[in-house]
Amino acid sequence: MDKNKVYVVVTARFTVDGRMYPISLTWEDGRTFEIDKVLRCERCASRKAGGAGILYTCMIRGRESRLFYEENYRWFMERKGA
Repeated sequence: MDKNKVYVVVTARFTVDGRMYPISLTWEDGRTFEIDKVLRCERCASRKAGGAGILYTCMIRGRESRLFYEENYRWFMERKGA
C-alpha cells in the first residue's frame, strides 16, 4: 500500500437520480470531518498517492481537499505533504 494514500470512512447521500455526494469523512485517527461543500466531481487519477477513480474536490473547514472514490468501492485521500 502506498504510504501517501489514506483510506477513509465516508458517509454519503444519494440523490433520487442516483448521484452520490460525500457528506462527512472519518480520518485514520478517528476524527470525523463534515464536508461543507462539493465543488467539483470528475474522473481523475491521483499522482501523489496512485490510484484513480472519481475525484470529489470538497471544502472541509474552509480548506479545499481532494477525496477519491475508487472503482473497488473504497474512498481515499492523499496524505498531506505527499
